Amino acid sequence: MSIKTSGLHHVTAIGGDPQRNADFYTRALGLRLVKTTVNFDDPGTFHLYYGDGSGKPGSLMTFFPWKDAPKGRHGTGQATTTSFSVPETSLGWWKGHLAESGVESSRIRNSDGEETLTFADPDGLKLALVAHPQGDPRDPWDTKLVPAEHAIRGLHSVTLSVSKEDATAGMLTDGLGLTFEHQEGNRLRFSAGEGGPGALVDVLVTPDAPRGLVAAGTVHHVAWRAPDEATQAAWRDELIDDGVNVTSILDRQYFRSIYFREPGGTLLEVATDEPGFAIDEPLLELGRALKLPPWLEPKREDIEAMLPKLDLPSENNPR
Repeated sequence: MSIKTSGLHHVTAIGGDPQRNADFYTRALGLRLVKTTVNFDDPGTFHLYYGDGSGKPGSLMTFFPWKDAPKGRHGTGQATTTSFSVPETSLGWWKGHLAESGVESSRIRNSDGEETLTFADPDGLKLALVAHPQGDPRDPWDTKLVPAEHAIRGLHSVTLSVSKEDATAGMLTDGLGLTFEHQEGNRLRFSAGEGGPGALVDVLVTPDAPRGLVAAGTVHHVAWRAPDEATQAAWRDELIDDGVNVTSILDRQYFRSIYFREPGGTLLEVATDEPGFAIDEPLLELGRALKLPPWLEPKREDIEAMLPKLDLPSENNPR
């Protein structure tokens, strides 16, 4: 492939109760809810986007949350851990903060010199905070509960669980332009662009693990960055020429998307950096109101009647 991604764009997961989801990600993790909208394919369900102050690509974790969602199963064919980047000296603070929020965590160190806290969100989604020794220059969202000196800088990496690695590795290197970095036991690390936080994916080979079931508490898809629509269109053509089954280009209002599965089963997306989240509301007011794309706006009254009440935590407002 002649086109390469520069890193992660976002990770989208299935959540349970929307209010519990918003409270956890804005208060316990200190992220900003940068867009309150709906699942364009199922408008009776919220689509909540969390990230840094403006929702820059690479900072985003998004959810389709609904209260009675069935429980998913972690396993092969899905992304099983989503990791965020935090300052190197902040893991002690985070362990205490998570404990105060009722969240148990475990601290480990890997061969890359990265110290990590692993834990789960209220629906059982596997998460991690990684203190990368190289540091992370990205600006965080600053709240009273999670001050800037400790705050999440953005996505660090995702872990894909597969039963066999060869075909998945081929898709990452040939289809997305990632570089194989190294292998530690049954874990292979790949990097995009210049590497580092926000541009990493680990492939965990677990041939005896059950097949994953995507539902509450699991990742739905992992999105990678394309700078613009022209690049995305050319990329789609190259994937099709390589025999990959790719969707048409879909308008997600805040970016354009194509979707396809890697051979191990995980749903991948290539999303454009443009146009971003400030196209339909001011930067200082991101996330406060329900925003709908033009083709759903005529159905607003019906959609609002279907959606549960959602109170936005005060931490979402700029200081």
